[in-house]
Amino acid sequence: MKSLWNYLIPFLMVVSCSKIENNNDPVIGIWKNKVKSATNSNKLVVDEEEWIFNDVYLGRFQGYENGEITFYTDFKWTFDGEKYSISYPGTDFPEVKVIMVEADGKIYLNHITGKPFAIRQP
Repeated sequence: MKSLWNYLIPFLMVVSCSKIENNNDPVIGIWKNKVKSATNSNKLVVDEEEWIFNDVYLGRFQGYENGEITFYTDFKWTFDGEKYSISYPGTDFPEVKVIMVEADGKIYLNHITGKPFAIRQP
């Protein structure tokens, strides 16, 4: 019986002490951008960009050419109450600051200068 308690007590301590915080930020999900020219601001030859934001402040950026993934990397994101900052550790991509805007029944991420960044996918 003593050996059962040796295993049960640490297990109960871990279960009761570890609480995963819920993150329901509206940015979580998939955002896309159709690239108008063959080269985007990051100097990638792609015709579509995709950001997949997850609830632990991380995500995946993917660049597509003719429907095929040609480039991908991870990113980190933060929110300061007004704007989102997106950084790409381990790359030479510059940090991007965007704001969420709703127009025409759609939700957009725009650069803080107002230039479109991406549109939320259903």
